[in-house]
Amino acid sequence: MEFSSKNDEPQNLPIFSKKNPNTAMTKKGVYVAISYMACAVLLVIFNKAALSSYSFPCANVITFFQMLSSTLILYVLRRWKVISFTVQDSHTVVARTTDLVPFKKVLHCTPVALSYLLYMLVSMESIRGINVPMYTTLRRTTVFFTMMAEYFLARKKYSSYVVTCVGIIILGAFVAGARDLSFDYYSYTVVLVSNITTAVYLACISSLGESSGLNSFGLMWCNGIICTPILLLWTAYSGDLEATMNFSYLHTTGFQAVIVLSCALAFLLNYSVFLNTTINSALTQTVCGNLKDLFTVGFGWLVFRGLPFDLLNIAGQCLSFLGSCLYAYCKLKGI
Repeated sequence: MEFSSKNDEPQNLPIFSKKNPNTAMTKKGVYVAISYMACAVLLVIFNKAALSSYSFPCANVITFFQMLSSTLILYVLRRWKVISFTVQDSHTVVARTTDLVPFKKVLHCTPVALSYLLYMLVSMESIRGINVPMYTTLRRTTVFFTMMAEYFLARKKYSSYVVTCVGIIILGAFVAGARDLSFDYYSYTVVLVSNITTAVYLACISSLGESSGLNSFGLMWCNGIICTPILLLWTAYSGDLEATMNFSYLHTTGFQAVIVLSCALAFLLNYSVFLNTTINSALTQTVCGNLKDLFTVGFGWLVFRGLPFDLLNIAGQCLSFLGSCLYAYCKLKGI
């Protein structure tokens, strides 16, 4: 990803504008949405490989590695004057200063950071005990929680066309999961909690990001410096770090490659989530997650062999995909 081009400076992006949620999506918004979907598909596969294929027992440690690596990457890029952390900084300001984020702004972003930490921890745990196709099916209900969170936190209202599209997505999710015989109460509950934390996190970005004056990199930096120490203490206290050091596959090339790629994709995914949520909307970000599910389901069936093909499941997947496509059409047309 190139950040140094003057025409593509992330610090000059029109972030956190108070725009009508029913306005048409821009070309830049379309590119950001596609980038998010590509990163999200690959990250789910690599996380699933670490937790299931290698039977790695410490999901929180993966989250810690992802947070730590993202923070270090941001620090290096800022010290090298490649990026900025604020919306107002011009290219010339980036070139002559290496200032980080003031402490007051870090405190201002604490709700975003804490909601992000909860979202990361629950999301990582939610993928462990459930097959990939059913995981993506249940995750589609996030659109409902996101719409509610945006209404209560940011007072955003959507057109009847958009609400109908969301209804089609959720209906398809229930149809797809109607014959799942591998029901696990704990796993399904964790996925639904993950949906709620995702909605709160995205709504916090929309409602608090504007007043912070930070761009996507700045918010990611605040998340990192707040959440990384908490994760370090938690994983040390819970014994996850010790368990990681004793993990049988820790020194194998395959497992190390999975973790490194997972960390790299987590950084790119975080950046694309912030851009997609702020340039488009929290609901658009959630629906993009549904659009990429078609590819995730295909990978899940091919790689992990989690769920046998079933006509009702396929019908539900197609129905949800249709709802996502209709939503994309509404956003492109601004209706």
